[in-house]
Amino acid sequence: MLPPAARLAARRLLGLASASASQSAARRLSPSPISSPAAAAATGYFSRAFSSALNYHIDSPDNNPNMPWEFTKDNMEKVNEILSHYPSNYKQSGIIPMLDLAQQQHGGWVPVAAMDAIAKIVGVAPIRVYEVATFYSMFNRTKVGKYHLLVCGTTPCMIRGSCDIEDALLKHLGVKRNEVTSDGLFSVGEMECMGCCVNAPMIAVADYTKGSDGYTYNYYEDLTPKRVVELVEMLRRGETPPRGTQNPERKNCGPAGGMTTLLGEPKPPPCRDLDAC
Repeated sequence: MLPPAARLAARRLLGLASASASQSAARRLSPSPISSPAAAAATGYFSRAFSSALNYHIDSPDNNPNMPWEFTKDNMEKVNEILSHYPSNYKQSGIIPMLDLAQQQHGGWVPVAAMDAIAKIVGVAPIRVYEVATFYSMFNRTKVGKYHLLVCGTTPCMIRGSCDIEDALLKHLGVKRNEVTSDGLFSVGEMECMGCCVNAPMIAVADYTKGSDGYTYNYYEDLTPKRVVELVEMLRRGETPPRGTQNPERKNCGPAGGMTTLLGEPKPPPCRDLDAC
């Protein structure tokens, strides 16, 4: 006879297997639960963790495989330049830069029709492009604002107040994370470490107001809730905020208040007399 702990474990496994079989049968007997926004809401798909929700696609009038999409003439020249970097039998290596170009052309996000177009250009099944687009968080698969504000949420920025920065943005703009303001100008997202830990907290601003030719992606660092709202209003007025640190006492990544060590030219390392060797 099995010991009590083993019997308990076996019962739990059987229960899990039974539940999984019931769910599988329900899926086979019913339409896809994400065939429409209404069905998704009814089945609770929108309440899932955002990380897993990123992988879902729901057809809509402005994002479906049947809508026409192609690169502009100028961007097609850029596509050919991208492909020239790779051997002809490795054209799929250009998927990432082509997705980035498509996102810039399409106002900050990549519809599924653009992914299909890229798949045809590089000669792969569309799923190969979908895999890349859903893996990398910098590819937006739903609409974003013309200014997409990305708040760093990794540990150094979080310790230094990134949650307060995001709260200030959401409250000032009157949106939730990943929503777009009614004027289409702004959206707020979250990004993992962007390499400015010494100047935490920080945000990146993807500027799609000028299309792919004028696209910019700038960092704004050493932020406070007050300062990040000021940056938003400068962008709204069409101004160009100063990039980098927003701390007037800091120069680039140097210490606030100026250097306290290494104030002069470092001495060169001693050299031995090679002739004496």
